Amino acid sequence: MAEEDKLLNINEASKWASEYLHRKVTKSNIEYLIQYGRINKYGNNGYTYVSLSELINYYDKLKKEKFEIKDSDINWTLAFDNYTEAERTKHVHRLHPYKGKFIPQLVEYFLDSHTDEYKKEVYFHKGDIVIDPFCGSGTTLVQCNELGIHAIGIDISEFNSLISNCKVSKYNLVELYEYVNNLTYALKNYLSSSKTLEFEEKLNEKLNEFNNKYFPSPEFKYLINRKEIDENIYAKEKENEFLKIYNELLKEYDIEVFTEKTERFIDKWFIKPVKEELEFLSNKIKKIENKKTRDILIIILSRTMRSCRATTHYDLATLKEPIYTTYYCHKHGKICKPLFSILKWWETYSKDIIKRLDEFNKIRTNTFQYCITGDSRYVDIYCELNKTNNQFYELVKSKKIKGIFSSPPYVGLIDYHEQHAYAYELFGFKRNDDKEIGPLYKGQNKNAKDEYIQGISYVLINCKKFMCEDYDIFLVANDKYELYPKIAEKSGMYIVEYFKRPVLNRTEKDNNPYSETIFHLKAK
Repeated sequence: MAEEDKLLNINEASKWASEYLHRKVTKSNIEYLIQYGRINKYGNNGYTYVSLSELINYYDKLKKEKFEIKDSDINWTLAFDNYTEAERTKHVHRLHPYKGKFIPQLVEYFLDSHTDEYKKEVYFHKGDIVIDPFCGSGTTLVQCNELGIHAIGIDISEFNSLISNCKVSKYNLVELYEYVNNLTYALKNYLSSSKTLEFEEKLNEKLNEFNNKYFPSPEFKYLINRKEIDENIYAKEKENEFLKIYNELLKEYDIEVFTEKTERFIDKWFIKPVKEELEFLSNKIKKIENKKTRDILIIILSRTMRSCRATTHYDLATLKEPIYTTYYCHKHGKICKPLFSILKWWETYSKDIIKRLDEFNKIRTNTFQYCITGDSRYVDIYCELNKTNNQFYELVKSKKIKGIFSSPPYVGLIDYHEQHAYAYELFGFKRNDDKEIGPLYKGQNKNAKDEYIQGISYVLINCKKFMCEDYDIFLVANDKYELYPKIAEKSGMYIVEYFKRPVLNRTEKDNNPYSETIFHLKAK
């Protein structure tokens, strides 16, 4: 047998792939390739094998796709593609989904003096103070805590600030666990008077039976990848076939799917039983007096809520149209369904978030981190800190801020408020869409770019008031319109150097590679 024709068990395949790619490939990674039909499964009687030649073809193709970025000045060290997903989303970094965040390793590289022995210069040390004026979901704040650096965040979005502050706050986890258990018990008691769980259990039973017969895994996906089945024609036929079973079950269990009015986001994007469960739990959470506990429970319910929207699994990141029926899922290669109860995800995310908070507690340092809700162009950092933490305020005022590490919004690319519209509506957070810099709705025309240049410049000018003279600013941007040289000029700064990095691992399963630039700015 030729070397390429060898069959490997899962453990052998994991070890081989790790050596071949020079990074850790787990057994779960190999099982994922089988499950999604990227490679074939061989063997029987409980033994699973994969083909070495198929692994080589798969990883060689993946390498080619990922390394299509041709820029000669790309810094491939900053790709961080040797890190597993678990490392890129460690502890509280996966507390809540957030579109457009950078990975923690990027912050570590520029803020940690020990990250890379080949770095020419060290910019920050333990005890320094860093600011992130576009705080987003708090990646910079969390990593600063890990590194023993104080950090201030600012974000125009009230919900973003909540995510950030929840990540860096300390909790009584025993008390939090008790609150979660009480809420779960209340939800189960609420569900006991409905037929929702019974209906969903029966629906799952019918789906499993149907999918095992017509969409066997992983054989079906493997046949699709080899183009031996016309996925669209076959899937549409089976989708319509199962729809009859679905409608019969709805009638049998008397399940109402639609809400009469659909003006609100929550009415349009959630099946009626899900919406009612969300409102039931949110009303209980709002009554909790302890603010820290209340806030983290809001995050748990918001994360649950996001996973329970009435959309397909492949449209979670970019909602298109609500779906209230069973459907063929291109992501999973079978018939899937919308959710009719939040119970499963509420329990899953409650456990996961408490576990992540506990993991972070074990490595956190005794430093200050706080995210201010406000407009970074005008906010008075001293005044806002003094309202919440006098000790932190005194430290910042006496020591001054050493620099910035931030990823400003990209012009005309993301609507930062709309991505969490469900949470704003359920919990009544105030929206500040009109104060976003470079929002999606303004597009990328000349006026939008000019406004963007002015907006980012104003932020940097405002932050300078609170920074020491010899500051260092690092801004992560996909500057395809070459706006940052103008931004530096208007801010009274100059670009010392820039680092181009390939972005190879994206959230929301969008794996199209591109490059972004980290600009290093200093005072003129």
